[in-house]
Amino acid sequence: MGKLKKIITKLHTSTKRDFISRMNDEKIKCMKIANQFGFEYWDGNRRYGYGGYKYIPGRWKSVAKMIIKNYKLKQTSKVLDAGCGKGFLLKEIKDLIPEIKIKGFDISRYAIKNSHPDIKKNLFLHNIKKKFPFKENFFDLVISINTLHNLDVANVNFSLQECQRVAKKKYVVVESYRNEKELFNLQCWALTCKTFFTPTEWKWIFKKSKFNGDFEFIYF
Repeated sequence: MGKLKKIITKLHTSTKRDFISRMNDEKIKCMKIANQFGFEYWDGNRRYGYGGYKYIPGRWKSVAKMIIKNYKLKQTSKVLDAGCGKGFLLKEIKDLIPEIKIKGFDISRYAIKNSHPDIKKNLFLHNIKKKFPFKENFFDLVISINTLHNLDVANVNFSLQECQRVAKKKYVVVESYRNEKELFNLQCWALTCKTFFTPTEWKWIFKKSKFNGDFEFIYF
């Protein structure tokens, strides 16, 4: 097992969330719409997801810098983002290291279609539950941020093994909870999460999956 990181937590906690309002706002209906990962999830009303996931120059820059530093990325490096969404993090990494080789995939056709034009050619449609179309250790680093908890346990196991297979170094971020309050907030807020695990339970899954990459937990 790799190391516990703290790369994205500051960005995650900078957003204010009204947990009770979301739970009381026809949440079952909103969950069904969110799980289609279409326009409503990304750019529709906040009740269905992001409420407008637009590119904000520099928003992901600090995260990109920390990833580059932590994993010693350089011009000859190859990076895969498994569950890349619109690819904004890859865009920031590419801006900082113009010659770096990047790839990203997502289950959302809408996200890929509306990704940043500078890197759209590097993104493709793919379900993280299926085998990644790359050879062993093809990438220097694979990242997967806020995606794996949207899978059931069996598919989490498979996807972690695929991350392990295709890259030399790995870094994943998943939602978690440490106490009753955080569990309640997560259950109120999450629209697409299927696995609600404590850090200890996540670490058990990493071990069972023979995943030796780094990880980070975000809390609500």
